[in-house]
Amino acid sequence: MSRKAIYPGTFDPVTFGHIDIIKRALEIFPELIVAVAHNPQKHPLFSVEERVEMLKKATAGFKGVTVKSFDGLVVDFARAKKINVLVRGVRMLSDFEYEFQMALTNRKLAPDVETIFLMPQETFSYISSKLLKEGAVLGAHLTSFVPAFVEKELKKKLL
Repeated sequence: MSRKAIYPGTFDPVTFGHIDIIKRALEIFPELIVAVAHNPQKHPLFSVEERVEMLKKATAGFKGVTVKSFDGLVVDFARAKKINVLVRGVRMLSDFEYEFQMALTNRKLAPDVETIFLMPQETFSYISSKLLKEGAVLGAHLTSFVPAFVEKELKKKLL
């Protein structure tokens, strides 16, 4: 098994759930690339550069983590980095169906790249970036879900 992995995602914005998956992945893989997808189809609130910067700040003390952006297929990015393991977080059953489809599609495109699923701590299993953005618009206090600097950036963008 590879000693390196890639944790791809949109991270719009990074949440404590994402950070928990990063910590869990580092228990298995000493080197982890957190790969921020450009993915304009999702209409992200933050630019890819802003998302990369927030992730770098959120993972600043984590040994073995690098944050990079990518465009295109994650399996192509993985092959370019010579990494054969993707890490995906699964919160709820609804996540699993989508993640399972994506993993099988990636397997068909790149049989040499494996996907593993990690579950976040239960206290983070219901957090979604979409709900946090809605909460920010309504003035919710979000530091239970995201680092304080992310809450500040969210409210700056949305209010």
